[in-house]
Amino acid sequence: MKQVILVTGGAGFIGSALVRRLIRRTGYTVVNVDKLTYAGNLSTVAPVADDPRYHFERVDIADAKAVARLFATYRPCAVMHLAAESHVDRSIDGPAAFIHTNILGTYTLLEAARHYWEGLDAAGRAAFRFLHVSTDEVYGMLGPEGYFTEETPYRPSSPYSASKASSDHLARAWHHTYGLPVLVTNCSNNYGPYQYPEKLIPVVILNAIQRKPIPVYGRGENVRDWLYVDDHVDALLTVLEHGTPGETYNVGGRSERRNIDVVRAICALLDELAPDPGVPRHEDLITFVQDRPGHDFRYAIDPAKIERELGWRPAETFETGLRKTVQWYLDHLDWCREVTDGKYDLRRLGLAGVTND
Repeated sequence: MKQVILVTGGAGFIGSALVRRLIRRTGYTVVNVDKLTYAGNLSTVAPVADDPRYHFERVDIADAKAVARLFATYRPCAVMHLAAESHVDRSIDGPAAFIHTNILGTYTLLEAARHYWEGLDAAGRAAFRFLHVSTDEVYGMLGPEGYFTEETPYRPSSPYSASKASSDHLARAWHHTYGLPVLVTNCSNNYGPYQYPEKLIPVVILNAIQRKPIPVYGRGENVRDWLYVDDHVDALLTVLEHGTPGETYNVGGRSERRNIDVVRAICALLDELAPDPGVPRHEDLITFVQDRPGHDFRYAIDPAKIERELGWRPAETFETGLRKTVQWYLDHLDWCREVTDGKYDLRRLGLAGVTND
């Protein structure tokens, strides 16, 4: 019998990397469930879309009737739930969409999965898994030292992170209350091919090659732990197949960097890979801009649990992953133009509530 995985958000950045990985390197049949909002684009899965094991369903995960139909039609052995509004700045400007998808959508999906799971035979119930994919931003802010672990209390500070924290709590509650075999992962900042051009690394690359100012919040001192997207996808599959239901696994790249150091590293790679006589040093385009509201100072994941218990470790260093990423964007500028298509011009979002006093 074929094994089917429902992947929600499979036309997004991480979701599409997961879909491509599942089709290319496993025997699973994959149902890509995506609403196709501004950040979802089917071009991200075009390399595998002709495979007979790939199916696409344009569905809003908050639509209970449509979600129930997916379970009845495809009879999945697992759900990998990545669908989410995910851009902090966008959540500051318009939090309603984050509440709708990240909270209501997760609730709707959990309920549909629970009713489906309860109707399976004993073997089916034992094998079924619901993997809820989340972020380290739910933990709030770290000081100069220490790391987020699976026991770190939640302290979300943006509408985005608050909505993801809510969805995490729902997923765990459906496990503890109903017995649904839920696993939760919380990851650090992802980067790599096909990331929508509103996040830091694509913004820097695209602004730099267009000779536009490269905006850096504050003085660029904020620290993030970076994780190459293909390494994250491998971690998700490892958790799905070998993790213990009810457990949480933090996934990080052990690659902390200040934002300004990330930007300078990208500029140095562009000087090498895409030299521009008009901009001898891309670093000269860096422009410090007013910080966004509630900008957490530092995030850093301790991935010791997934390393120790499941044997996962990232294959890429930050240096190797960043070089691959910069080269990919240089080779796929047509894709960047296609997915933005006038909908996003790389200007700053997230200034709601900011004054110039």
